[in-house]
Amino acid sequence: MQSQQVDFGNENVSRNILSVAVPMLAAQLIHLLYNIIDRIYIGKIPGEGTLALAGLGLCFPVITMVTAFSNLFGVGGAPLCSIARGKDDAKKAQKIMNHAFFMLVVTGLFLTLLGLIFHKPLLFLFGASTATYPYASGYMAIYLLGTVFVMISLGMNPYINSQGFAKAGMKTVLLGAALNIILDPIFIFLLHMGVKGAALATIISQFFSAVWVLRFLTGKQAELTLDFHGFSPDLSCIWEIAKLGVSTFCMAFTNGLVQIVCNSTLQIFGGDLYISVMTVISSVREIAQTPVMAIAEGASPIISYNYGADNMRLMKRAIRFMTQLGFTYTLTIWGLFSVFPEFFIRIFNHNEGLIAAAAPSMHVYFFGFFFMAFQFAGQSVFKALNRPKQAVFFSLLRKVFIVVPLTLILPRIGKLGVTGVFLAEPISNCIGGLSCYITMRATILKTLPPESEM
Repeated sequence: MQSQQVDFGNENVSRNILSVAVPMLAAQLIHLLYNIIDRIYIGKIPGEGTLALAGLGLCFPVITMVTAFSNLFGVGGAPLCSIARGKDDAKKAQKIMNHAFFMLVVTGLFLTLLGLIFHKPLLFLFGASTATYPYASGYMAIYLLGTVFVMISLGMNPYINSQGFAKAGMKTVLLGAALNIILDPIFIFLLHMGVKGAALATIISQFFSAVWVLRFLTGKQAELTLDFHGFSPDLSCIWEIAKLGVSTFCMAFTNGLVQIVCNSTLQIFGGDLYISVMTVISSVREIAQTPVMAIAEGASPIISYNYGADNMRLMKRAIRFMTQLGFTYTLTIWGLFSVFPEFFIRIFNHNEGLIAAAAPSMHVYFFGFFFMAFQFAGQSVFKALNRPKQAVFFSLLRKVFIVVPLTLILPRIGKLGVTGVFLAEPISNCIGGLSCYITMRATILKTLPPESEM
């Protein structure tokens, strides 16, 4: 065992969760810089920043869907890897990791080919206009060439965290983000490449992140290493990974679906300006939800490990701490958004027309944001305990069965218009978040004996 490796069976559960969650949070915040820095620079291109920002926003569904496939085999296999480690079955844990890597590479190549062939009709389907298409296409065509790098860096990093090396996982994205921050202004402004420069900076950065991940997982420090000697694909192992990963896949994939529906509906009721507004609000949301996601994902390997080790007392304690911390954070951030909306909007754009449209939309969109803590807590427990059916159902419930229909229906009720699009999100957070958490408590927590009896 390395000194930097977290012992998931330690009695101090809160410290264990924070030991994983804090570096994971730093890693996820740093990863956000890949796209957030792009948006900040692009939104401030003289004379065309607002249109360029709308064009970039049209690419979000494709970027989100690439992330969804990396989650399918990355986040899907990592809990199984932790459970196997808890049972001292290193051979199975390594087999899971090897198959995840294989599927990430194969899927990445397929998505690259598919995206390059169909990106033009897809962008118009997503809400592109003749004014925004050149910006969207310029970014998309280059970004797709780095799909395999994105898949490896995002998909294999959970296997570093699942072994307890959260700080090493943080370094994976720190390297790429630092490069992206340096390269973005060079390519966008100095070389006058605009959105194409932002995409090029991103894929170069992701390439180096992928190299770092592979270097760690084939080196001596890792407890489990990638080893393809005598490797042959095992369909049952791939299915086991995908079955659990499909919940996180659905969360990310349906995020892309919601973005498509929102952008196309906003194009009808508000035009390119409101697509820019949604791009800004979505960017703010990504920043806001990252800490609560890190808390949930930081607790996940501890929950999985103790489940595998049959230590229900520590598992229950981890669930409780994760939920309380997530709720406190989301309640605080909702208060900040309510009081200082313009501060967050101006990070991305200084256009007064956009700010005037975005501020009231932001109040509606983030209303009751604390309900998201319950969604993430419930989803995290279902995934950590290898309960894919429940995890998939609640992924689909909030986005597909609530957000999408409401986004299409509410703008057409009365004179809601664009307000109806933004109103769909808080309604889904309340219904979906509470349903997920209440079900988790009823089916898992209440079946466990009190800690005094464990």
